[in-house]
Amino acid sequence: MADNSKDDLLQLIKRVGAFLSLKFSNFPRDMNSRSVGAIAGLTLALVFTWRLLRVPSEPQRRQSKRQAPPASSSGVSTAETVNASSLGAINPTDDSRTQNVIDEFFQPVKVEKVTFFIPLQPTLGQIVRQRLSDGRKVTCRLLGVVLEESTPEELQKQATVRSSVLEVLLEITKFCDLYLMERVLDDESEKKVLVALEDAGVFTSGGLVKDKVLFCGTENGRTSFVRQLEPDWHIDSNPEITTQLARFIKYQLHISSVKLERPASNVFTAPFLEQFFGCV
Repeated sequence: MADNSKDDLLQLIKRVGAFLSLKFSNFPRDMNSRSVGAIAGLTLALVFTWRLLRVPSEPQRRQSKRQAPPASSSGVSTAETVNASSLGAINPTDDSRTQNVIDEFFQPVKVEKVTFFIPLQPTLGQIVRQRLSDGRKVTCRLLGVVLEESTPEELQKQATVRSSVLEVLLEITKFCDLYLMERVLDDESEKKVLVALEDAGVFTSGGLVKDKVLFCGTENGRTSFVRQLEPDWHIDSNPEITTQLARFIKYQLHISSVKLERPASNVFTAPFLEQFFGCV
């Protein structure tokens, strides 16, 4: 029994060797470590498979051993049988099983498709809402924030809307009730400001109307406007007004290149309005 097992194993190794010689005949001679590892893994798989395949064939072999060869067998038949065994004739059934094992080993590996999700950049509208903490009412000074001019005297000559702040201003009007306000010296200055805002397209979005542009003659008048409106945010460039309103307004944004010395915890500082929303 042990001799038969050894013979079967030897025949299997011969068949594997013959198949591998044919399979790798076109391969380069200098095979790398992966190729050697693949051949070693194939050999172990074949040995394991052979051990499984030989179990059901044991009864048939025992039965064939018990049967005596027929008396009428000629010497020629016996010689042919011996010659076939000595030459290692391949059983069609065993060869098919070996071929199936090798084919399964060399099947291509299926790699599942991996999907990568790239987070999208937030829109300006989303940034505005996040930075304003979903505030619903905003008051804002014009000089030095929305307009290029920084003093009421300059408004007597001209009024110019800063192009870089326009997009942010329009986004604020979509989510918030926005009021613009400024101190002016005469009625002509008011007209110049309204014309400049209208030419820039501030009133076309529907969120801001001319009635929400307020004018006063003193700085205290602007402070009174803010306290009466009770906004969630007030935007100003005057440090004195920012300090005075810190106790009454929930949040403030102070527009200045110079930071306040001791700002309250609810006061934020930025050089420009658009920079506070990450547009610069």
